[in-house]
Amino acid sequence: MRWSRYFLYTSKEDPADAEAPSHRLLLKAGFIKQISAGIYEILPAGWRVIRKIESVVRKEMDRSGAQELLLTVLNPADLWKETGRWDSYGNELFRLRDRNGREYCLGPTHEEEITDLVRKFVKSYRQLPLILYQIQVKFRDEKRPRFGLVRGREFIMKDAYSFDADEMSAMMSYETMKFAYDRIFKKLRLNVIMAQASVGNIGGSQSHEFIAFTDYGEALVGFCESCGYAANAEIISLARPPEEREDPLPMEKVRTPDVRTIEDLASFLGTSPSKILKALLYIVDGKDSLVVLIRGDREVDENKLEAVLGTDDFRLATDEEVRDLLGTEKGFIGIFNLPDGIRVLWDNSIYGVKNMVVALNEPHWHYINANPGRDFNYGEFFDLARVEEDDPCPQCGGILKVRRGLELGHIFLLGTRYSEPMRAYYTDPSGEEKPIIMGCFGIGISRIMSALVEQHHDERGIKWPVPVAPFELDIICLNTSDPDISQTAEKLYLEAEEKGIEVIYDDREESAGFKFADADLVGFPYRIVVGKKVKDGKVEVQKRETGESWDFSIGEAVDRVKEMIERDKA
Repeated sequence: MRWSRYFLYTSKEDPADAEAPSHRLLLKAGFIKQISAGIYEILPAGWRVIRKIESVVRKEMDRSGAQELLLTVLNPADLWKETGRWDSYGNELFRLRDRNGREYCLGPTHEEEITDLVRKFVKSYRQLPLILYQIQVKFRDEKRPRFGLVRGREFIMKDAYSFDADEMSAMMSYETMKFAYDRIFKKLRLNVIMAQASVGNIGGSQSHEFIAFTDYGEALVGFCESCGYAANAEIISLARPPEEREDPLPMEKVRTPDVRTIEDLASFLGTSPSKILKALLYIVDGKDSLVVLIRGDREVDENKLEAVLGTDDFRLATDEEVRDLLGTEKGFIGIFNLPDGIRVLWDNSIYGVKNMVVALNEPHWHYINANPGRDFNYGEFFDLARVEEDDPCPQCGGILKVRRGLELGHIFLLGTRYSEPMRAYYTDPSGEEKPIIMGCFGIGISRIMSALVEQHHDERGIKWPVPVAPFELDIICLNTSDPDISQTAEKLYLEAEEKGIEVIYDDREESAGFKFADADLVGFPYRIVVGKKVKDGKVEVQKRETGESWDFSIGEAVDRVKEMIERDKA
């Protein structure tokens, strides 16, 4: 492919509002184009990457015995109503009606449709086990789309579904997918950790996520290097601490003028944030008031809060709502003097505390030395705190490390969550009807492209691994007006094509600096630089990943590059 004819247009300016490196670089390098919030076009170079990712995924899915099909984008509401998810899935579900008033959704996932398909054909245990998969566009009306392809409203996903006759067979299918996913991410050159995870609104008895570490991931992972335990932070349970051993002191009301943060309050009073009872006012379902109480040195994990509330429709109250509901200001919300009808949740970190600093819903005042049982009474206790570095490992008691990461794959052991309500039954050897045991297994295809850039880039641009690179080789002609240079570049380009190398030939009439900057930005793994060394019978070969370079004779350059490419693919 000649760059002068290829639909690949780079930018020298950083795009506005692109925080994550992958978002910034994929836009700058011409791989994607945003058309609306959370909605991106994938341009030719990006599509070549996507197709290579799909190829790796397909190969491993087929190797595992799964069979590919293609389900519909438009899902009838009736199927979702059979499982109860039409109402429970939430606002992420894109709903619409046809001209006759029939209800549909744009499929965010396909448990209902695949179960409907299987129940029509699978009637006997002899037809099981079975794994079906597809690669398809999905739609979710994300509340906060961000980071480019990391969290979008439209995305490409591989979703697979297993159907088994019993729990043992279902677990074997689950383990088969675990191994397949491990192979997929290794072949894609991604550093991924497998972590226990919540089943969320998909359902089932267990699940695992495959997470690539990156500062711009949305998953928080706790892992223990001592025993190998790893889990999404939202399911790591933080137990109630032992009761503090100190004598209660007399409670005293003290003035705390304009002290609105935990850090400032602790400094003002000469105490530790752990001795402050922090209160947060939430609005739930647009109307209900909720106060969450937690120790001052901890943060609320809103994923845990969502699990307790059974809804994601909640938010922190505004300044005006704090004034209207509690008659106070942010920074002075507390357990004292709360109006009737406000639900209060206590995080486990508050259990057994003594001599706490507590706000009383009166601006610029706090109590010090407030004690449970004497000055206030406990209510409903829940595990609501975000896991932090050095928290205890729930498996071995060791020390947890915590890192942010990007969920690339998620697998679920569904059991009969969908087969029971949809009556997807089979007949066992004795003639008895039983529900099929199911699993589901997703991989974010378009999200993987972002993860690859997150893990393979530097300050100049992307560094694509060879197995997923849009082109393996970039031949750069430094002076198109010099006949010797341009003819040599043309010869090498044709030779590379003949020898099966995926090559792009930068024949544009641009400066050498411009072409080198584009080559670094776009990140093709190898480049042959055709310039003044041609007069000595040589060209320069460069490797983008390491920055290494070699001078080879014109006659051997393509063969040497092909050898390096094949070695990198192995």
